[in-house]
Amino acid sequence: MNFHFTKMEGAGNDYIYVDEFKEPIPENIKSALTQKLSNRHYGIGSDGVIFIKPSKAADVEMEMYNADGTPGGMCGNGLRCVGKYVYDRSLVKEKTFTLESSGEMKKVEVIQTNPDGSAKMLKVDMGAPILDADRIPVTHAKTRPFEGEQAVIDEPIEVQGKTYRMTCVSMGNPHAVVFVEETDSLPLAAIGLHFEHHAWFPKRTNTEFVQVLNEEHVKMRVWERGIGETMACGTGCCATAVACILNHKTGNKVQVDVLGGRILVEWDREKNTVYMTGPAEEVFSGIINIKL
Repeated sequence: MNFHFTKMEGAGNDYIYVDEFKEPIPENIKSALTQKLSNRHYGIGSDGVIFIKPSKAADVEMEMYNADGTPGGMCGNGLRCVGKYVYDRSLVKEKTFTLESSGEMKKVEVIQTNPDGSAKMLKVDMGAPILDADRIPVTHAKTRPFEGEQAVIDEPIEVQGKTYRMTCVSMGNPHAVVFVEETDSLPLAAIGLHFEHHAWFPKRTNTEFVQVLNEEHVKMRVWERGIGETMACGTGCCATAVACILNHKTGNKVQVDVLGGRILVEWDREKNTVYMTGPAEEVFSGIINIKL
């Protein structure tokens, strides 16, 4: 089959984007198609594939698959890139619009443009963080009451014989945030998969390893379920900020430095809403002929 694609990245978190406004893709081949396209040796290479679709409830819908072909749920960097894609191509008419992902509605705002008028920086209303263990989901960990939810905050978890302390958050997908002394020498390739497939996470988990620099600034490396280590994770940055605030390590506005760049996150406690701001870039586009 032949179809057009666009490669985009948000802080180094790269996905292949397929415009289903123009070329609908059969649902039953999307998993296999994603695995082929995402392969960095035999395909285009990416952290996954995001399909951009018409929506009855919002201005546009995105459907995200991880590189291993599993449905990915929410993707923060993907939200910004889809926002850039539809804004640059006039699929939306205003700088503020709605985007549907996994049945959830997100408001996207273009806050800075390039000299040619294309979107450069975008802000996304990510909604309320989910702290309830059953909804994340995480099992067996000790919980504590927090604003009507049974939350997992600074609780121990044993991985490969070592005890870590984690705070669990869902931003539409599950995250376990672990604070460490420093991230540069972290053997993430050796431990990331063991967190992802730990028995306490029935739907697996993304794991963020966070080094706090000061009350407004942290460094983070992330292991994403179904992908491995990535250059950035938008929802992971949001979960990181929420965990920092819950553990009294930062204020409500946090600059999160990831391998691919910088994401700004604010948790508005009065509205109980997380706002994520960051870049989106188009890398290249083309036509691919692929056999499944």
